[in-house]
Parts: sequence; structure tokens; C-alpha cells
Amino acid sequence: MGQNPGKIICAGLGPGDPDLISVRADRAIRGARQIAYFRKKGRSGQARRIVADLLAADVIEHAMEYPVTVEIPFASPEYNRLLAEFYDDWTARLVDLARAGDVVVLCEGDPLFYGSFMHLHARLQGLVEVDVIPGIPGMTGCWNAVGQPMTWGDDAMTVLMGTLSETDLTRHITAADAVVVMKTGRNLPKIARALQAAGRLSDAWLVERGTMPNQRLTPLAQADLDACPYFATVLVHGHGRRPLADAAE
Repeated sequence: MGQNPGKIICAGLGPGDPDLISVRADRAIRGARQIAYFRKKGRSGQARRIVADLLAADVIEHAMEYPVTVEIPFASPEYNRLLAEFYDDWTARLVDLARAGDVVVLCEGDPLFYGSFMHLHARLQGLVEVDVIPGIPGMTGCWNAVGQPMTWGDDAMTVLMGTLSETDLTRHITAADAVVVMKTGRNLPKIARALQAAGRLSDAWLVERGTMPNQRLTPLAQADLDACPYFATVLVHGHGRRPLADAAE
């Protein structure tokens, strides 16, 4: 490599359907000599599955395995310590790997919208050149799967994490016209209670694995709240101001 080390290129993969990867990200992934991707221990990784048909036969793969996912409470200091060490370690490893050429890091959705890559992005500044390729956020794929406009006119849309307290969820939902709740899974019963308290449960949809082959759409009031997969999003559509049809027509 001489005096020209490689870059870290984070490719946003969009909501899950490989056809929704941007042309730029597709080109970067197909041309990659090294890729890195997050995954849970013992799993192949959703990002890796999305790009399975795009990778060169001789690509070098680096699986970044989370030390913890749901085994420890999200708010625990130990959870934060383990994740901080994980991101610190992979920051150093990616900088080292870039000495041999560009590394394409895969990230579902958009890398800078609640993506795990954000934690690496902040740590990599000043250490190596970083290029982020935007992706379609997962929630966009979900509301298009439902087939209804998410917002109208001057609707205010709020994006929430299911890890928030029930009190905070209820407060935010009550104040919003349209709502997206991410990080559902085991938080789904709490999310449903907050929606019920805010008077919006009957308007809510549960979108599981949006845009993927096994996509499922269910009114949240009819969903099994104890059987929610990780890749699921709750949507409450807005119903705000919109042009009215001409009564004379």
C-alpha cells in the first residue's frame, strides 16, 4: 500500500430487500476485497445475508460479533462497558485492516440513523478516511409495505426506541401525529400499553421483516405481543391536513 492506506467505506443496505440497495452501495460491495459486518454470536448476520449474492468469491470477511445483545439489561453499566470495549477494539482493528486496502463495512438501513456503525464512525475520526454511503432507512420500507402515507400536510412524526420507559413512550406518542417505534422485540407489550394509554393502539401496525421475503403486516391490536422478532417496527400513521377533492367535480 505504500503511503496510501485504504478507507473505511460504510455501505447502507436499506431495509432488507437487496433490490433496495443503492447503485453506489452495490458497486462498493461488489468491488470489495474486504468486508466487515455486525452479527450476533452463532448467527450469520442479517447484513451478510442481504449481500450474499453480491460478494466476490475471494472477498475477505471480518465478522464483528457483539459481546452482548439482550443477555444484559440495556440500561446496565455492564452493558455499556462491554459495548464500549467492543467498539474500541473494532476501531483499532479496522484502522489496521485499512493498511491493506479499503474495508467495506455493511450496515442495515442508513448507517447514521440509529445504526451500530455510528459508534465506530465517532471513534474513527482522525484515524482513517471514512466514507458513508446512505441507505434507505428500514422504517421507510416498513411504511411502504403497509401502503399508506405515513404523514400528511403538517403532521409531526416522532421516532422512538422501544427501550424507553413506558411513561416516556406514552408522553411522546400522545404528542405526535405519526409515530415510528423501533427496537421492539421483548419491548412490544410495553409499547402496546403506551399506545393504549395514548389512545392510538387501534391505529398501530406491526411490520415484521419489512421488504424481506417473510414480511408480515399485522394490526398491533391483533398481534401476539410475546412473539415479536428483532426486525419489527411499530407504525402509527398520521391523518393531518390534506387537499380536499373539488366538491364541484
